[in-house]
Amino acid sequence: MNTLIHNGKLKHTLTRTEQEWFQDECFWKEFAPFMFDEARWAMADTEVAQILVLSGVEPPAKVLDLCCGVGRHSLAFARRGFTVTGVDITASYLEAAKESAAAEELTIEFIHEDARAFRRTGEFALCVNLGASFGYFSNADDDALMLRRCRENLATGGVFVLETIGKETAARTFVESETVDRNGWMVSAHYSVVGDWEKLGNAWSARKGDTVYERSFAIRLYAGTELRALLLREGFGSIVLYGDFEGCPYNQDAQMLVAVARKTAPGLPGRKKRQRGDTHR
Repeated sequence: MNTLIHNGKLKHTLTRTEQEWFQDECFWKEFAPFMFDEARWAMADTEVAQILVLSGVEPPAKVLDLCCGVGRHSLAFARRGFTVTGVDITASYLEAAKESAAAEELTIEFIHEDARAFRRTGEFALCVNLGASFGYFSNADDDALMLRRCRENLATGGVFVLETIGKETAARTFVESETVDRNGWMVSAHYSVVGDWEKLGNAWSARKGDTVYERSFAIRLYAGTELRALLLREGFGSIVLYGDFEGCPYNQDAQMLVAVARKTAPGLPGRKKRQRGDTHR
């Protein structure tokens, strides 16, 4: 259960009987200024340049930016001459992304769709899921479904790049709380371990005067071996794990868990045949 408090007067309790936490548009609107500050916008261009080195994909190839948010990476790909499609479930973020693209006179297709449902079989040379947007679903089977959609949407030989929080890095750098001051807002986050390191619990709060925003949620964590096994099960091959976009090893110094996987042709290594009773098919 999440609570909103606006101007110290309005208090409204949101129930989560039908919605997943990430489907709450208010959450993304309220915390957008803290998640997408100038520093994170500036990082996008460098990250895209590094992703292109890791993937080997060149313009004008088609790129799918899945969970594109406000379009930071979509814009960076489009500036380099790629044909870009951005998909996200948050309508307000897509509107912001469209405005940014129009301001730069960039042609980018933005689609309001759930990552589990978007399908354009065999269309893209590169699919990216960045900004730790993986592991949001309450059911782990939906994580597998999302990866399956990514593979389906890639052309044979296409590359998938996933950036997420590795279970190993989360354990190594774990802190119970942290607080920052951003433009007069006091933003704090409290973290907790859910289950046997199954998820990382988050409780966020932003306060400025009498205005307070509060949200809590949990993100599923994967160890490197677990993510590799899941990618293999969903048909990917040539899987390499990195500790950042610079291509450093996924070891004790890793900052993030970055997986680079390729869609291999049927029958080639990495393509697991469907098994009877496989609940992920």
